[in-house]
Amino acid sequence: MKLIDTHAHLDEEAFRPDRDEVIARAGVAGLEAIVTIGTTAATSRAAVEIAQSHSLVYAAVGIQPNYVSQALPGDWEIIEELARRPKVVAIGETGLDRYWDHAPFDLQTEYFSRHIELARRVGLPFVVHCRDAERDMVEQLRSASAAGPLSGVMHSFSGDAETARACVEQGLYISFAGMVTFKKNDALRAVAAEVPLERLLIETDSPYLAPTPYRGKRNEPAYVRHTAECLATVRHMAVDELAGIAAENARRLFPFTRSQ
Repeated sequence: MKLIDTHAHLDEEAFRPDRDEVIARAGVAGLEAIVTIGTTAATSRAAVEIAQSHSLVYAAVGIQPNYVSQALPGDWEIIEELARRPKVVAIGETGLDRYWDHAPFDLQTEYFSRHIELARRVGLPFVVHCRDAERDMVEQLRSASAAGPLSGVMHSFSGDAETARACVEQGLYISFAGMVTFKKNDALRAVAAEVPLERLLIETDSPYLAPTPYRGKRNEPAYVRHTAECLATVRHMAVDELAGIAAENARRLFPFTRSQ
C-alpha cells in the first residue's frame, strides 16, 4: 500500500523519546513520505533539521495563526530563509482561527496573506489551518486567487461540503485526518465522500487526532493507514486504490523530487 502522511508535527515533545523509532515504524508501515510542519520560526527550523536527518521526512515552514502575535522581530525573515532550504516542500501552516483567542484576527489575515505570497515567490504550496473561520478563509482565498492560481491544502479538514467545494474551486486539496474515523462524525464522512478523488489527501496531524482504534492515545504517522481505510470504505473503494490515489495527489502537490 502506498501511503503519504501530508501533515505531522515530528518536532513535538511527545516524540522526543523515540522520534527515530516513530519514523522507522512509518517506513515499515509503507509510508513513502511524511511532511512535518512548522508552526513558529523555532519549530520550522526544527522541522527542517528533522527532514535533513531522515530520508522519509520533508518539511513545511511557517507561523500558525494562533502564534502570529508571539512572533518576534526577525522571525518572518527566518521563515523566508528556511523556505528555500532543501527538503522544504510547503509554506505553513498558516490560515485563520476564531475558536481560540490567541491572536488578533486582523494580524492572522495579514500573516495568511504573507504565507500565500511567499509560497508564490518560492514556487511551493501552502498549508491552511482553519477553525471556526471558514467564511473568512474562503473570502481571503478568493481575494488571493485574483492575483493568480493558488496551490495549497486544507489540512485536517472539518468543514462542510460547501466549504470543501469552495476550496477545491480555488485550486486547493482537501486533507482528512483521524477525525473522519470517529464514530459520531458521519457528517464529515459525508463530506469526504464528495471531495473529488483527484483533490483528496490523507494526514495524521500527529501526535494529535489519533484515528480509531487509537483515539485518545498519541498519534503517529504509521496510523495514517487507518484514515485511509475509513476513506476507502466511505468511497466504496479498495484501500490500496484509495491510498495510491491520495499518494499520487500528494506527489503532485508537494515537490518531493525537487527537494532531494
